[in-house]
Amino acid sequence: MKRYILSRLAQVIPQVIVVAIVTFVLLRLLPANPVEGIVGPTATKATYDQEQQKLGLSASLLSQLGRFFDEIVHGGFGNSWQTNVPVTTEIGQHLPITLQLITMATVVALIVGIPLGYVLSTGRGPRRRQHRFLRIFSLFAGSQPDFWWGLVFIYLFFFLVRIFPAPLGILSPAAVAPQPVTGFILIDSLLRGQVGTFADALDHFALPVLTLAFVVVGPIMRMTSQGMRSEVNADYVLYARACGLPERRIALSIIRNGLAPVLTLTGVLFGVLLGGAVLVETVFSLNGLGVYTLQSVLALNYPSIEGSVVVMTTIALLVYIVMDILHALLDPRVRSR
Repeated sequence: MKRYILSRLAQVIPQVIVVAIVTFVLLRLLPANPVEGIVGPTATKATYDQEQQKLGLSASLLSQLGRFFDEIVHGGFGNSWQTNVPVTTEIGQHLPITLQLITMATVVALIVGIPLGYVLSTGRGPRRRQHRFLRIFSLFAGSQPDFWWGLVFIYLFFFLVRIFPAPLGILSPAAVAPQPVTGFILIDSLLRGQVGTFADALDHFALPVLTLAFVVVGPIMRMTSQGMRSEVNADYVLYARACGLPERRIALSIIRNGLAPVLTLTGVLFGVLLGGAVLVETVFSLNGLGVYTLQSVLALNYPSIEGSVVVMTTIALLVYIVMDILHALLDPRVRSR
């Protein structure tokens, strides 16, 4: 198992390097001119050249690439061209919001999707209509854009029912934000003993979490159902029953092996949400990494774009590794491949 984990970790660095190089080169190949966007179209040539040299774009492509990787080795991505603040500092301010959002959404989707998927696979729901409803729901959930569901949930649960607060950020105007410890407001509020702030932040996270969970619960249900259904008729299950093993032990084996594909899908969905939660963040006024990256792209802020892509890629790859490790723990055959 140790060798399996090390082999997976060894694959992360080359992939991050390739993504960083591709991102760097593609940004330089864009027809847009970031210098002109900063100085304006009416700037003199002297002003243009001065700004280009200041941004480091007057050097050769290889020199720029070397400086880019030198900054990465030293734990940074340079300063933002818009704010002149280190990109790592800005990412550290925005990333926790996105990670809290998609982590809670993934957990909620798993808690709901796995039991419903198991019921869907067995066909032993309390009533036949309920089983049919689950099958339709698994196909319906996630078939529409996430931002559309966000608007629908805002209308239902904020405007009509008024269960959740207005989608205006992660805290009410009257709430006092905790002093940063980890950067994650839910954790920091508990560490600082601000239970009211924790409840307020959780209340504001509820609707966007519900939106993303609703979008991904359908695929999780279908994957769980397919995995369980294929395991029920597997040869080892028939052999176990022929040997007289208890049904409880057989059921645990079915669930353990049937969940392995769900873990793989969960890792993929987490990566998709990490890069695609920007619309939900926009709808609910959450200033997460998705919104930060979008603003950087619109402003042609190369250091911020490169830093965001590298960070998101690294997180996604690490999540894939965690899912692979859990898969290997559930299915020992994976470790021998």
